[in-house]
Amino acid sequence: MTMLGTYVPGGTPIHRLPAGVKLLALIAAILAMTLSVHTPIGAGVAVGAVLVVFVLAGLGPRRAWPLLRGPFLFVAVIFVFQVFLTDWRRAAVVCAVLLASIGLAAVVTLTTRTTDLLAAIVAALAPLEKLGVRTDLIAMALALTIRSIPLIAEVFTQVDQARRARGLRPGPRVLFVPAVLAALETADGFADTLAARGLD
Repeated sequence: MTMLGTYVPGGTPIHRLPAGVKLLALIAAILAMTLSVHTPIGAGVAVGAVLVVFVLAGLGPRRAWPLLRGPFLFVAVIFVFQVFLTDWRRAAVVCAVLLASIGLAAVVTLTTRTTDLLAAIVAALAPLEKLGVRTDLIAMALALTIRSIPLIAEVFTQVDQARRARGLRPGPRVLFVPAVLAALETADGFADTLAARGLD
């Protein structure tokens, strides 16, 4: 399976957008959804809009479903907890915004080279260099954060596939414990890679 967050070459309008524009659009979209989506209908519109973005990026159902299957399982568990803590309407809004945000982050990483993301972030932080701030480290941290969102979704997908292969029933212990351990292992891999390249 192709790892989520891996750049997929293409000539779609989304691919052609500058990395900086896509990052700003991602931040703006997540803020807009968080602040303005308050009803299940609005949540459905937000998710639908993200699916349209997938289509514009040339990521059809065969590509989109593997991307969203893992996050869907994760969000489904959150939905259950939210229903107990609040009500189903609030749970639907929170989970839809979360799923839509993950989807947008996946589109950005799939249609943008990591080097372009880093260059855009470094350019935006350039004024801080005069204050002695290591903007290259900040850019690396932000780029890894954005890329980690779909990667964590992939972890949940792999854990669920392993569960199905073993015939286990879904549950918090079956899904979350292996997923957390795999996420920590991925983080260790990131740290080792950065250390090997001289980044503390």
